[in-house]
Amino acid sequence: MLYYSGWLQKPTLSGYEINDSDKNGFMACCPKKVDREKGLDLILHTPGGDVAATESIIDYLYELYKGDIRAFIPQLAMSGGTLIATSCKEIVMGHQSSIGPIDPQINGIAAQSYIAEFERANLEIAGDANKFLLWQQIIGQMKPGTLTMCQKAIEWSNDILSDALKRVMFANYDEDTQEAKIESVRLLLGDQNVSKAHNRHIPRKQAQDAGLVVTALEDDNELQDLILTVHHLMGFTFQQSPAIKIFANDQGAAYIVNINQPFQM
Repeated sequence: MLYYSGWLQKPTLSGYEINDSDKNGFMACCPKKVDREKGLDLILHTPGGDVAATESIIDYLYELYKGDIRAFIPQLAMSGGTLIATSCKEIVMGHQSSIGPIDPQINGIAAQSYIAEFERANLEIAGDANKFLLWQQIIGQMKPGTLTMCQKAIEWSNDILSDALKRVMFANYDEDTQEAKIESVRLLLGDQNVSKAHNRHIPRKQAQDAGLVVTALEDDNELQDLILTVHHLMGFTFQQSPAIKIFANDQGAAYIVNINQPFQM
């Protein structure tokens, strides 16, 4: 099955991000008549999106396939797309492929940045009371509850990552090894002090070094040709049609979200 977003071809539009309506696409392409005992190869290309929708999709796919899923990333599976990939038993990436940080964003700003800014203000004011007025102008713009909301968002994202890894990719490790491997992945994907920016592109080797189960797309030339052919065809389709998101399986089922409205085949 493929789950593709056209954000690279239509960057000025909206609706291409992960959202609750995506469940309809997965339902259309994962019907009962599909032999789920064979597992699922999921081809992912998405910038990410809503955290709640991402969590729901992860849980839905797990219920259907019990974790027997390989995620193929021909180019990009960022943010929520990375969370979906890490919920699978294996991630297949090429030289050109990237995943990305999962640190939550609040109004376009990293939740960790709000907290770091507040902590920095406390430290600087404690060292020099004359800086109070300067920081008051900055911190005073935060609405009540912002820091708590940011902390909860960070915890939620990390919980999704941790639970998904324990359930599938790291399921066969003992508890201590699990926790060590999860912390290594969390630092890479969830700590802005490491990633520096939400749009950071994390290549295959970096993902492998963090402990994720990642294999090389180039290991199978025939499979690589097929995956990249699909990828380029999807890009062409987004360029030449009103589609902004496409779900499809190898049985002919498709769910396409157009600029105006979705339709199912």
